[in-house]
Amino acid sequence: MLTTAVLGRIADVNPKLNAYVTMNDQALDAARAADRSQAAGAPTGPLHGVPFSVKDLIPTKGVRTTLGSLAHQDWVPDQDEISVARLRDAGGILIGKTNTRELGYGVVTDNELFGPTRNPWDVGMTAAGSSGGAAAAVAAGMGSIALGSDGGGSLRVPAAICGVFALKPTFGVVPLYPSSRLPLRTGLNSWESLECIGPITRTVADSALVMSVIAGPDVRDRHSVPLDTEHRTSRQRDLILAYSPSLAGAEVDSEVAEIVEVAVRSVASRQSWIVREVSPQLPALPDLREIFAASVAMDTDLEELRKLADQVTVSPDIRELVDRQWSGDELTRARRNRQIVYDTMRSFGELHDVLLTPTTATPAFPVGMRFPQDGDCGIADGRQWSPFAFLSNLTGHPSVSVPVGRTRSGLPVGVQLSGRHFADNTLLEIASAFEQAHPWEHSFQHESPQ
Repeated sequence: MLTTAVLGRIADVNPKLNAYVTMNDQALDAARAADRSQAAGAPTGPLHGVPFSVKDLIPTKGVRTTLGSLAHQDWVPDQDEISVARLRDAGGILIGKTNTRELGYGVVTDNELFGPTRNPWDVGMTAAGSSGGAAAAVAAGMGSIALGSDGGGSLRVPAAICGVFALKPTFGVVPLYPSSRLPLRTGLNSWESLECIGPITRTVADSALVMSVIAGPDVRDRHSVPLDTEHRTSRQRDLILAYSPSLAGAEVDSEVAEIVEVAVRSVASRQSWIVREVSPQLPALPDLREIFAASVAMDTDLEELRKLADQVTVSPDIRELVDRQWSGDELTRARRNRQIVYDTMRSFGELHDVLLTPTTATPAFPVGMRFPQDGDCGIADGRQWSPFAFLSNLTGHPSVSVPVGRTRSGLPVGVQLSGRHFADNTLLEIASAFEQAHPWEHSFQHESPQ
């Protein structure tokens, strides 16, 4: 039984990595029921009997969901997130919940409740975040499908750092509810204009399968959209790929930049795609980091979050957010600039099918840190180690991270592909080309990390 094998793998490896934080006590019963149903000849779904994990920021009916916060450590939801319910209805077996950054605020996975998740390739290094538990679990063979969320790179960044594949879909393609939509718990309803739920998997095909199940509108999410407007440009003509090794002038570790460029050139030449290097700036954009920070603030119930921060110990990311005094001018300026960013990238997308960048500016750094020390990992300002991911959250475009190699010290490197609205399948096709050209190493399938 596949579920038994995955549970055995978790028992062996999870104590070293801390990827899972809560197990589903009903998983084996559900798996046995799936076996009996199949033996009886009953109809089966596309994920019949397949184990999957869910990030601890996403509600799961009857299974503890802490949001990575001391304030919510005993919460057991009475309803599933829409995407979780769809996976279960397709026959999937919920194995357990994976570790996250507190309330999703931050790009490492560490919290006061469970501690840090470690990188399977080097347990002294971070798994990144905030879906770090999901990425580490998949990379270490503790299940092949993980459901995570992405408000500013939280799927793609840990996937790149852990050497697996992740898809942030077009905003609205996967409906959200109650996450980011219903104020059930402080922090759960944040990130409304930024958040997407999507898969982290070991193969592109697995992510495509998951998307076939969880995508599609739902009236409970006013932002949800149908799929029938998708453009399939890759079947109509040769693709034009814009490659920017340093979007908006970001500093990138030289080894990361070299690995990504070699992969981009190699895959493009095999496919006869046109690659246009557009750096250092593509195109001129307002300050993305400030726009993103203000957008997070506008999406956050700051009043309730400040109350929570007064009651329990919270992460430094949350403390910085609630302590900052935001002016109306700052917020309205950010909203205006976000409109400019969207329109600029929409126009850019009329000339280019896909934008390629590194997923992160550096490989993994030591566990227990929020960002590398200045000067470490090949960049001067450690806070700028993840400058690429939140652009597509600001615009709503689909984006994936594809593993393309490892550094000399053995740490994974990913390339990020961002496409036009509703061109999710085009990104999956391009990611498949990378997968075929650079078969990904999954060395932890039968081994335990040291």
